[in-house]
Amino acid sequence: MGKTDGDVSAPEKTEDSTLKAHLHRAFDQQIPNFGSYNLVYATGRAGEGGKYIVGYRREPMEILVAPLHAGTLAALEPAVAINLTNISHLAKDRAGGHEVGTSTGRVYRFEVAPETTVDAPPAATREPGARVRLQQHHDAEDFSAFFDEFLTLLDGFGESENVDGD
Repeated sequence: MGKTDGDVSAPEKTEDSTLKAHLHRAFDQQIPNFGSYNLVYATGRAGEGGKYIVGYRREPMEILVAPLHAGTLAALEPAVAINLTNISHLAKDRAGGHEVGTSTGRVYRFEVAPETTVDAPPAATREPGARVRLQQHHDAEDFSAFFDEFLTLLDGFGESENVDGD
């Protein structure tokens, strides 16, 4: 959630940056070592609904899902860490959606769009009720690559379990 495209006008860049700063604060308030995560804005899918900040890092491989209050875009509940100790499954559908499940039964289905329009709360914009175009092209591509890396890692664990030790 850090880079914007060159074709975005100056006022839109300002609104985009202000919204991104607001979303960063919502994530940062929940996570002690927030600086080690890349962040993307995600929206729920398949009946899940909701809005999330998804933090991710490659070392150690981990996803943090931080649900947001729809009206304020503030933290709705504590973020959930999903890593190799508690992941039940990881899936990517043909439409580009992501699914992450924990060993406790919690499942998150979401989409990370390269660009989306967000109803920004007053704390995140200069104009109350403004809709802000959020640009995250680079970040969405990086998250998709990360997700593929995580899938490959999990597939590798499955392959090693299926090898006979004779």
